[in-house]
Amino acid sequence: MSQTRETILDALRAVALPDGGDLVSRDMVRAVQVQGAKVSFIIEAATPEAAQAMGPVRDAAQALVERMDGVDSAMVALTAPAPAKAAAPQTPPPNLKVGGHMKPQEGSMKPSGVQRIIGIGSGKGGVGKSTVSTNLAVALARQGRKVGLLDADIYGPSVPRMMGVNKRPASPDGKTIIPLQGHGVTLMSIGFMLPEEKAVVWRGPMLMGALQQMLTQVEWGELDVLLVDLPPGTGDVAMTLCQKSDVTGAIIVSTPQDVALLDAKKALDMFNTLKTPILGLIENMGAFHCPNCGHEAHIFGQGGVMDAAAEAGLPFLGTLPIDLETRVAGDAGVPIAAGDSPMAEAYASLARRFIDGGMA
Repeated sequence: MSQTRETILDALRAVALPDGGDLVSRDMVRAVQVQGAKVSFIIEAATPEAAQAMGPVRDAAQALVERMDGVDSAMVALTAPAPAKAAAPQTPPPNLKVGGHMKPQEGSMKPSGVQRIIGIGSGKGGVGKSTVSTNLAVALARQGRKVGLLDADIYGPSVPRMMGVNKRPASPDGKTIIPLQGHGVTLMSIGFMLPEEKAVVWRGPMLMGALQQMLTQVEWGELDVLLVDLPPGTGDVAMTLCQKSDVTGAIIVSTPQDVALLDAKKALDMFNTLKTPILGLIENMGAFHCPNCGHEAHIFGQGGVMDAAAEAGLPFLGTLPIDLETRVAGDAGVPIAAGDSPMAEAYASLARRFIDGGMA
């Protein structure tokens, strides 16, 4: 009579356990194999300690099976699950914070691997300074420059949205900050550290402390140029950058509108007061070209920034039109300069002017 897995299991019900029950009812028999007159199976105890005490049970089970008709030999292994390893203690991530008062520091806050720092200011909000900053950074990177972009507009950081990057920077030690990357540009913004809808409610000393951290604690690496998107106005952040960071120069972005130019001239005066070289002026939203009829309209006036540059004896770096695709691209996190449209070529031309002029 040949045996089967079922007849072997049925026979093993007769092997009682010291603490009650039998091998089968306690679900301790594993991997029953019948190969002709040879039978093998495993008895699995609950723990290694229990397995050590079950030698007599194993011997009894082997002897019982070997007495069955048609069985010449039985091989019975006694095992137990390996003890579960204690979970390694979870190391909490370093507590990386940005903010706090500026710390005393000897020397410049300029990162050692950065060749040039250019502040991009406006004097007035809403003139497209961040749009120009992000697209200029991407255009420079596309022409082979190693570019960083620091979003120093602490109260209104827009670089995360415009560059399509939205995660928290890593920190190996709670002090060093590993910057993020987007479209070939190395990025840092206070917006990476906070939810998009979270307001930054800080006084001036904390703004300066945050700027210090984002310059000195960020691993910027080797960069040809670090563009700094400054906040509107002539306050603490711009002053600290110019006084503490060996800034190469500043760019002013303005619309042709008289009201915007009033604030742009205040920014010019601030940089002159701080003895920061002004590299030139950029006119943004200079004209609107109707996509349907081709008519050109100068919604914010015409030529005001060029005239302001000439009056101040400064280079006029170019004019950029109002463009729907530029706005849509910025909202979508893919700067228009990353593509191949006429606006991308406009920013490429601006980038070439920076490179040819030794600014980047």
